[in-house]
Amino acid sequence: MATLDDDLPQENVKSVFASLRVNDYKYLSIGLLGSAFALNMQLIAQGWMVYEMTSSAMKLTWVTLSFMIPQVVFSLLGGVLADRFAKKPIIGWAPFINGLATLVMALIIFSGKADFSAFLVIGFLNGTVLALSMPARTAFIPELVGEELIFNAMAFNSACWNLARIVGPAAAGFIIAIFAEGNTTSGFGVGLVYVILSLLYFVSALSVLYISHPGRPVQIQKKSALKDTQEALRYVANSPIVGGLILLSILPFLFGLSINTLLPAFSTDVLKGGPDDLGLLMTGMGFGAIIGSLALAKMSSVTKKGFWIIGTGALWGGLVAIFSITNDYLISTIVIGCIGFVSAINMSMNRSVMQLQVAQSMRGRIMSVDMMSHGLMPLGILPIGYIAETISVQAGLFTSGIALLLLTLIFGALMPQVRKINLGYK
Repeated sequence: MATLDDDLPQENVKSVFASLRVNDYKYLSIGLLGSAFALNMQLIAQGWMVYEMTSSAMKLTWVTLSFMIPQVVFSLLGGVLADRFAKKPIIGWAPFINGLATLVMALIIFSGKADFSAFLVIGFLNGTVLALSMPARTAFIPELVGEELIFNAMAFNSACWNLARIVGPAAAGFIIAIFAEGNTTSGFGVGLVYVILSLLYFVSALSVLYISHPGRPVQIQKKSALKDTQEALRYVANSPIVGGLILLSILPFLFGLSINTLLPAFSTDVLKGGPDDLGLLMTGMGFGAIIGSLALAKMSSVTKKGFWIIGTGALWGGLVAIFSITNDYLISTIVIGCIGFVSAINMSMNRSVMQLQVAQSMRGRIMSVDMMSHGLMPLGILPIGYIAETISVQAGLFTSGIALLLLTLIFGALMPQVRKINLGYK
């Protein structure tokens, strides 16, 4: 396992960027940054074009579901792969495949033949690749940095993701606006964004070649893939802490992230904005999230992490409800920035504590169970999307926020073992 240099001063070990002093983790982060930029730019590009083609909040919802459903179907297989095979080639091939897929989509858009079904197909492919590779990428982190830096590394992962949320959406929105030249039905700007996405995915794949650690699995008794999966599911079911953390991470995916799906409709229908305005709203969320991520990088020694996880989850829901009733662009941007701040702390702290609770030989599978559970997002986003379609986007978001607030408090009250989590270590 790669570790920090022994002669580094202790204050450097505790710095915000301590994990970047591990070379392998640095290259892993470069790859993550490339893929994160691609995913966030794609969110704006596909959201804008689909809504312009269909004017339907439900169609936006279905595009999101095409990306999420594979996480339910294939995540457990991804966990088995992570615990049975070397992780490095898994996380190297994934962005390469996504790069090829987005390049094909760019050509379809330039040809003028892009339709709703094409976005569904590419979304399903990207979601499948992510489901098969993300457990390996996440489980790889403790092997590269060691448990003493896992909170720092996971926080920096979140910072990379949210830096992409700051710059990526704004860049995509401005590219589309500039090349559309007032014609909102123009696909040229969207096609250009997809070309850039493919290049970013290829950079992500290339960066993995510089990682020296192969991420070989721990030698354990050989079992069938089915038994490996059953073992992980039993572990989650029998662990009040790991099972509770996964349940608390599901709730934001059911109700908290509805804001990402419905934001194009909210920007258009409520704030009367264009693609550049949508990009700036996403930037506001990303800016808040990166501040939250960097704050978490210094919070490895904070106590009562169980209460932090429950409290930030409930606050997330309350902020989504507040956002839904705003109709001023500046106020909306401030509130969505606060949502980004709180959500970054909540998700990164939850996943960091979870990784510290399981052995290395099972981390891939446990992360896959966590990721699969996030694929249950349709159970929340479908009814929220229906409310947005039949009543209003604001009504859908308000319902979503209140549901997250109340359910987090209720489940948190029923989980004494989670509330007892202090530093997060066993």
